[in-house]
Parts: sequence; C-alpha cells; structure tokens
Amino acid sequence: MKTTVKLFFVLSALAAQLLLPAQSEVNRAQLALFGQLPEVMESASNPLTEAKTDLGRMLYFDPRLSKNHDVSCNSCHGLDTYGQDNLPFSPGHKGQLGGRSSPPSYNAAGHISQFWDGRAADVEEQAKGPVLNPVEMAMPSEEAVVAVLKSIPGYVDAFGAAFPGDADPVTYNNMAMAIGAFERKLVTPGRFDAYLAGDDSALTAEEQAGLETFLNTGCQTCHMGPYVGGSLYQKLGLVKEWPDKSDLGRYEVTGNEFEKLFFKVPSLRNVAETGPYFHNGSIETLEEAVSVMAEYQLGRELDEATVDSIVTFLKALTGDIPEAYVAKPELPESSASTPKPDPT
Repeated sequence: MKTTVKLFFVLSALAAQLLLPAQSEVNRAQLALFGQLPEVMESASNPLTEAKTDLGRMLYFDPRLSKNHDVSCNSCHGLDTYGQDNLPFSPGHKGQLGGRSSPPSYNAAGHISQFWDGRAADVEEQAKGPVLNPVEMAMPSEEAVVAVLKSIPGYVDAFGAAFPGDADPVTYNNMAMAIGAFERKLVTPGRFDAYLAGDDSALTAEEQAGLETFLNTGCQTCHMGPYVGGSLYQKLGLVKEWPDKSDLGRYEVTGNEFEKLFFKVPSLRNVAETGPYFHNGSIETLEEAVSVMAEYQLGRELDEATVDSIVTFLKALTGDIPEAYVAKPELPESSASTPKPDPT
C-alpha cells in the first residue's frame, strides 16, 4: 500500500512537471557573440576631456549651426527620445525631407562607420556632413559656420578651453571633434548588460526565452557584438531578392557592383524605441521588422509565437538614457555681429 501511494505521488509530480511551460536555458557560451557596452567609446585620435565634451554638448543642441537657426543635431537625433525622432524622414531646412531615416545617435560611436551607407568613418567625420547638407542644416560653407562660432564670445572661450594647444582653436574640424567627443559618451547600458555580466535575474524568463529564439533563428549572424549590430555591412535581400531597389546603399558610395543594396547593419540597442525601421523608415512595427528580416535575410517564415518571442527579447535591449549628461545646456549668447537667420 505504501509503495503504491509513493508511486502515485512520484507519477503525479512528473505529470505536473510535464504540464509546466518549458524553461528556456540560454547557452552562456553563445553570449560571447555579444559583449557589454563600454562606459565610453574611446578614440585614440580624439581624446576626451570635460572641456571638449561640454563644448560638444552645446554644439549638439545649437540651432545656430543651421542656415535659418532652426535645426540642430538634436532636432533629428533627440537625446530624450533615444537619439532619433521616430519619423521615416527628418525635416531639415525649409521642411525638406532627407532620403533616409535618421539613425539613432546613442551608442553609434562604437559602430564600424557612420550613416546607413558607411560614408563617414567615425562620428567626428559624420558631424561635418549634416551642417553643410542643403536639405538638412544648409549652411553654405565651412567658413560661414566658423564665422558664426567666432561671433559668439562664449564659444571663442569654450573652443580655447577644449583645444588649448591650437593657435586658432575655432575651426570647422574642431567643431566636429567636439561634437564627436560628446557623442562618444552617449552610451545606454541596461538590463542586458547586467545579464551578460552574469546576473540571470536581470532578464525575465520570457526575455531569456526570446534571446534563445533570437539565437536559434539566426539573427545573431548579423546582429552581434556589444551593440547587437553596427559591426558590418550586409546585403538587403541576402536570401530572397529585395523588391525595392530605389536605394542601392553602399554602391552609391563605392561604385562597387558587389555592394549594391548593402547597408550597415543597424544596432538593436534601444530598437523598441527607435522606429520606424529600415533605412527608409518603411516598417512601422518591430513585429513586422522581425518577420521581414527573417524572410529576406534568412529565408525563414516565422510564426506569430516566434516573432513575439524575439520581440520580447528585443524590448529588453532598451537601456538607460544618461539624463544628467544629455540635459540641454545653456547656450552662449549671440553678439551683434552674429549672422542672422536666413530662411531662403
């Protein structure tokens, strides 16, 4: 009798275990594909100093770097909205729209290159582009930008403090170096970093299951490294032909036939907060983005449960905005000689 009762309880316990949802266990060896975000994205060619990052912060927020004094870096890369404006295309000078979605500025300094097509090697080079782009900030020349900066006494002092070894510190190049220095500390660590450091409780069971689904699906083939992307170029439509060939990506920079439809793989850090998605902002939801990528990049049709599981993990990649560091600074006052806004 006792043996029968004991066997009954053993079988009942086993049955109960079978009825429980399966517990996902991520193979931690696979996590070596990623890596925690650095505290600072250092550059040997642009050493960071407080004076330089303070100047870069002011310049990032200053609309006087635009022709009509109405567009700043922060206009399209809002630091309170994860470094993006959540629009397919960002409005610039006279409301003109660019041809590609504005990539998020957070964590970008650690990427292989800048812009969707990689035409700028680093954030310092990238910072020079939009200021002179006629669709974006529309300044007519580097000399015009320097004239604005030199007309503002507070900037003359700030450039001198940031570049003390330069005989003439207020230059277009130093403007870009300061903005780049500021952006090198735009890092958003989060729960995923704690998980990578060994804290299993940092992600929920559902998020860990989503990570396993992400890995089993093959998403890490392109989305790897500390930024979960941003480390290589990849062809859009790798397995299944991409239907829209209006933007040829890297080819438009290099002229290399092999690089048609190649784009920099975007980082998935903060991806739940930075839609719409893709270089042309054509995808509204994260669920659709996952489905489309699986179909065209991996040749896989994912069911709804698989997509939802991956999205659950992707939402766990949302990090913490460094609110004190990105607080809007007080900008130095214009002088009587500061050029006026030009709406033309």
